[in-house]
Amino acid sequence: MTVKNITSPFRHDHVGSLLRPINLLQAREQYKSGAITYDELTNVENDEIIRIIEKQKENGILGVTDGEFRRSWWHFDFLGELDGVELYAKETGLKFHKMETRKGGIRVVGNIDFSTHSFVEHFKFLKEHAGDAVAKQTIPSPNMLLCRADIEFEKYEDREKFQQDTILAYQKAIQAFYDAGCRYLQLDDTAWADFFSEEGHNKLRERGLEPAEELKVLQRMINESIAHKPEDLIVTMHICRGNYKSNYFSSGGYDYASEVIFGGLHVDGLFLEFDDERSGSFESLKYVNRKDLKIVLGLITSKSGELEEKEYIKARIAEAATYVPLEQLCLSPQCGFSSTEEGNILTEEQQWEKLRFVKEIADEIWQ
Repeated sequence: MTVKNITSPFRHDHVGSLLRPINLLQAREQYKSGAITYDELTNVENDEIIRIIEKQKENGILGVTDGEFRRSWWHFDFLGELDGVELYAKETGLKFHKMETRKGGIRVVGNIDFSTHSFVEHFKFLKEHAGDAVAKQTIPSPNMLLCRADIEFEKYEDREKFQQDTILAYQKAIQAFYDAGCRYLQLDDTAWADFFSEEGHNKLRERGLEPAEELKVLQRMINESIAHKPEDLIVTMHICRGNYKSNYFSSGGYDYASEVIFGGLHVDGLFLEFDDERSGSFESLKYVNRKDLKIVLGLITSKSGELEEKEYIKARIAEAATYVPLEQLCLSPQCGFSSTEEGNILTEEQQWEKLRFVKEIADEIWQ
């Protein structure tokens, strides 16, 4: 049977971030040291984004991003520009499997809102240069503000008010991107990973949160944030277990949260990590209860340059299709290639080989 897909998420897709070229990294360091101006840094970013858009199109990518080239972190840069939030240097970084990230964080200093944001202008630049390709915008999920922001609730009215303000801010943000021409928006979210293991549950309890109740909070944050999205705006979500210099911070299958993730979220598509045993089995996909929900299988790792065995990936897709019809499935790397500016441990050419490999497999399955 021939199965086609003409709307995003595409049969062969990618999460969004791409390896930063050396001259861009150097320019960012020069700007930090005062050696070049902000305008000079922006010119370097502009040139590299135009180049990376063309490289994506050359490699058959249908939904192009700016590679997140203007960001240092996949989440803090966006969240730090929301009204009432600021970036700051923490004493410690985030704890990953074998390392600690560089030190950085966000804290709440006032009421959360969305007024102006540089990411909207960044999207306009992407769309201007995307040509006939779809311009895809990625931003952190509203849940990331809940789980990553340092906040003293005696300075805010209460957690409920904080959630309400965050939802309203995201509703405004989504409309702003839409007004700028965005029709493909992706929410990136690592908060769900705390539900995938007992260790994660314990981390929640240490914060005074009960996993079963917090699961409902995350569901509400997503659904209410996108409740008023325009009908022709595709909103997907990428669920991640951490991606920093080819390392991760959590493991575990989707089982505990599967009914909510696959049956209770109102997104149009889900980008899911399934690249190794840390992600569990496909059985949780049995809770998919909508024919219009696209499941993007992240079966190709972005953490190393070695290509997977093609027949093995095809067999995995066939296995997933025993739970979700093939016409609802898509293929992508499990995460971006550079969630932070440091990037994963592979070369740029290996990155393109991975993305061409995703397209090659997808073309053979969904002819």
